[in-house]
This record gives sequence, structure tokens and C-alpha cells, in this order.
Amino acid sequence: MEPLQLNWDVIADQLDHYGCSVVDLLSPEECAAQITLFEADELFRKHVIMEEQGYGRGQYKYFVYPLPEKVAQLRTNLYPGLAAIANRWNETLQIDVRFPVTHQQFLDRCHEAGQQKPTPLLLRYEADDFNCLHQDVYGEHVFPLQVAILLSSPGDDFTGGEFVLTAEGSRMQPQAEVVPLQQGQGVIFPVRQRPLAREAGFESIDMRHGVSRLRSGRRHTLGIIFHDAV
Repeated sequence: MEPLQLNWDVIADQLDHYGCSVVDLLSPEECAAQITLFEADELFRKHVIMEEQGYGRGQYKYFVYPLPEKVAQLRTNLYPGLAAIANRWNETLQIDVRFPVTHQQFLDRCHEAGQQKPTPLLLRYEADDFNCLHQDVYGEHVFPLQVAILLSSPGDDFTGGEFVLTAEGSRMQPQAEVVPLQQGQGVIFPVRQRPLAREAGFESIDMRHGVSRLRSGRRHTLGIIFHDAV
């Protein structure tokens, strides 16, 4: 996989202003290859039926190490640009944590703290499935940004099923952002908080994400989370 040619200045500006940024990451052929992995149970450590856990409706599977090549490459190659944004956000919010240059260095930090289970996952939704608003935390060490990549083609493979972000602060009513995605696009968004500029400085805004109800068809998503789980 070639190094990702992304405009990190634009990504950072969109994250600062809107809480998310959409980027092109996978070709249709690469998306199709990732979808086929869902049936290969040996690639996964855990299978979650969302309705059984009160998470919504649908299912997802967490990959086991070693990760599939494309998943591992995305995780490694996206991290440095995101780490620069994450460090700036933490400085803005006066949070002492700083993130190292490479993803492996950050994983070493997670693993030393007992967070050794990989968190990248594949999700599948069918008609009437949805994902409740939530945060993917998993342990003490949390990387502040994550990526959800749409593998299916909206309008062709499914209808409905929009990616949704909500933001809530001490001086604002909850705000929703519906993020339209095309096949192969990834949305970069906060795991649980982001800074929002105010006249008197910056406020930490609480963020959650989910997926609205699928009207028809089947929708697959690849989730790239950069911290591992306990």
C-alpha cells in the first residue's frame, strides 16, 4: 500500500470546525475484498449481536492479531497525521497525554497497560438495523480519533443507514451531524471529545456516533480504532 496522499491541513480544519472529515481511502475492489472477510471466522476474536447487548440491531466482529494486511496498513498509515491533530487537541484542552510518532509506539503503551486485544472491526447491517449512539473507549489509553470506512455502495447495496454524529456541551443543546458517505470513503471523527472554540477559550464537547436505521439492503463498514482493548 502506497503512503496515503491526504491533505492533513484540510482534515484538521474540518475536524476543528465540524467534528468530522471525509476522505477517500479504498477502491470498490478493495471494499469488496474487505466485505468477503466477514465470513472468515478465523480472522476474528469476537462476534457481537448488537440486539443482545442493547447496542441497536446488526452485528459486528473484532479482528484478531495479526490483522489483515489492508486493515493493518490503514491503521499504521493513518495514525501519524491523526496523532498530530490529537496532540494539538489535548494541548488545547489542557490534557497532559501526548501521543508518540508511530502507531507501534502507541500500541506498546496500550499493551504494557494490559490493553492487548485488537479493536478494528467489520460491521454488517440489514433492513431495520441501526447502531445506537455510543463511544468506543475500551480502556485507560484512548486515542482520540477513529475512522469508519463505508464498504457498501449507497443506493445500490442499501438505503438509509446514514452515519450520525452528535455533539453536546455545557452551554449547547445536543447537535446532530449526518455524514453522507460514498463507497470507499472514510469518516474521521472523535472517539469521545473535541475542543470547541468559545469567546472565553475552548470547551470540551462530548461526542457520540451511530448509524441510522437501514431502510433496505445490506451495509458493511470497516472500523479503524487505534487503541487496543483490555
